[in-house]
Amino acid sequence: MNANHHKIGFALMLCLFASTLNAADIAAGKSRAETCQGCHGNAGVSNNSLWPNLAGQPAIYLEAQLKKFKSGTRDNPTMKPIAEALSDADIQNLAAYFASLPAKSSGGDATLAKAGKDQVPQCMGCHGNKLQGQGQFPRLAGQHPQYLAKQLSDFKSGSRNSSTMNAIAKTLTEDNIKAIATYLGSLTN
Repeated sequence: MNANHHKIGFALMLCLFASTLNAADIAAGKSRAETCQGCHGNAGVSNNSLWPNLAGQPAIYLEAQLKKFKSGTRDNPTMKPIAEALSDADIQNLAAYFASLPAKSSGGDATLAKAGKDQVPQCMGCHGNKLQGQGQFPRLAGQHPQYLAKQLSDFKSGSRNSSTMNAIAKTLTEDNIKAIATYLGSLTN
């Protein structure tokens, strides 16, 4: 083995060691999640259609949103003080815990859902082919239709900012928003 192979092997070992140091603790996240249960449910599935389900969301997405609430770049008067009290490790652990939970369908009107089905292929590029979320993009499948409709309306009005989502939402009518949100909420996977 030459010196370059040793350097590469050593670098790989350091990366593996570093990744275990930063590994999220799901059990610690579950313990810390007691604060979240009032709004987001015992298993990350909210009983209130205005609050999002967190179960099955990608950990990267949840971490990013908690950090945005903490910094104030995502404005929410309820979430800001909660997020401000979280350490970076708490955020990582909570995200891992909620990501580990099984997502569930929120249901919805079957006729309206059918009308929304043909309108969601444009969502799959970022949110995954089953709209299950991926990386920094949230899971849409199974989310509460009322919550999704509110988010799409907020993107449309510009009160929630994401250049891509703002541009997409501006092309949607209120009927489109209701149909898309209902279809997404009806999905189980």
